[in-house]
Amino acid sequence: MTKKTVAILYGGRSVEHGVSVNSAKNIFDFLDRNAFDAIPIGISKSGKWFRTNGVNKNMEEGIPLGLILDAVEGGLCILGTQEKLPIDIIFPVLHGTDGEDGSIQGMIKALDIPMVGTGVLGSAVSMNKIVSKKLLKEANISVTKFLTISYDQKDSITYSEIAKELGTPFMLKSASLGSSVGVSKVKNEEDFKKAIQDSFSYDQEVLAEEFIKGREIECAILGNNPAEASFPGEIVISSKYEFYTFEAKYVDGEAVRIDVPAKVSEEIAATIRQLSLDAYRALHCEDFARVDLFVTEDGKTYVNEINTIPGFTNSSMYPMMWKDRGLDFTPLITRLINLGFERYQNNQRIERDFQSALKF
Repeated sequence: MTKKTVAILYGGRSVEHGVSVNSAKNIFDFLDRNAFDAIPIGISKSGKWFRTNGVNKNMEEGIPLGLILDAVEGGLCILGTQEKLPIDIIFPVLHGTDGEDGSIQGMIKALDIPMVGTGVLGSAVSMNKIVSKKLLKEANISVTKFLTISYDQKDSITYSEIAKELGTPFMLKSASLGSSVGVSKVKNEEDFKKAIQDSFSYDQEVLAEEFIKGREIECAILGNNPAEASFPGEIVISSKYEFYTFEAKYVDGEAVRIDVPAKVSEEIAATIRQLSLDAYRALHCEDFARVDLFVTEDGKTYVNEINTIPGFTNSSMYPMMWKDRGLDFTPLITRLINLGFERYQNNQRIERDFQSALKF
C-alpha cells in the first residue's frame, strides 16, 4: 500500500502554543511510519509558518512556507519557490485561538485538502463556551447556570449582580480559551475586580457560571455515525488548588492524580457516556473530541465543555482513556487519520454546481 503523507500542524498564535508543541511531538513520534510519512509544520507565535525538522519549539529555524490559493492545484509551498508540499491530509494539533476555533479548518476546507478532526461549524461553536452552552441547553443537555458579559459591560457589571444570580463562589472564564487560561474562581468583590480584568485581557466576551462542587470527569469520543465513547476518567485535584488551573494541568507534577477508568458506578458511567455522545452530536463534532463534565456528590451530571482537539501530551486524558480500552497511541493516531480520509471521501458526493437559467 502506498504511504500517505500527513502534515502535522502545530504551535499557533495562542496562549496554548507550548501545549500544542508537546501534543504534536507525541503524534509525530508515534505515527505509524509503515503507513504514513510526516511533514511537521510549525506556526510561530507571530503567525509565520515553517516546515520544521521534526516537532520542536524552535520552529522559526525551519523553512518558511507560503500558500497557493487554488482548490485543485493549491496548497502549502516553500516560500519563494512555489514548490508544493506533497500533503495527502492535514492533522491540526492546534489548541485554542486561531487553531481550534474553525479558522484553520476553514482554510483547509477552502483548499479542499482532507483533514483530521471537527470542521468549521463544530470547531467554532465548541470553542466558544457561551455559544456551546446555549446549544447544549437547547438540546436538553445538563449545563451549569451561566451569564454572559460583553466587553462594553466590563465597567458596569457588578459583583453583586452576578452573585445574586449565580450564588457564590462563581467562575469567570474567557469565552474562547482552553487550558484554564483566563479562568478565575470568584469569592468576593476583590476577586471579581482582578478576575474580570484577567478574563477580558484574552477575549471580547466573558462567561460567568455557577461553581459546581463536584468531581472533574472526562470522556473520550471517537468516530462518526456512530461515534463511540470511552469509559470515563477522573482528574483528582490536590487540595491546594481550588480548581483545575493551568499550573495544575501542566506545571505541577504533584497537582493531580488521574484515575482511568474513573471510580464511578456503572449507572453514572453510562450516564456520562451517553451525555458525552449527545453533546458531541449537538455541537456537530467530527472524528474525535474530549468531553469534560462535573459529577456532584448526589450524582447530578453536567457537561462543562468539549475540546475538539484534545491534548496528546504524555499526561493527556484522551489517549489514556482509549489505551484503557485497548487502543494504544499508534493505532489511535492511525484510526483518526483514516476517519479524516473517510469523511473527506463521503463529502465528495455533495454538489458544488447548480445549473440554472441565470445569465452571467
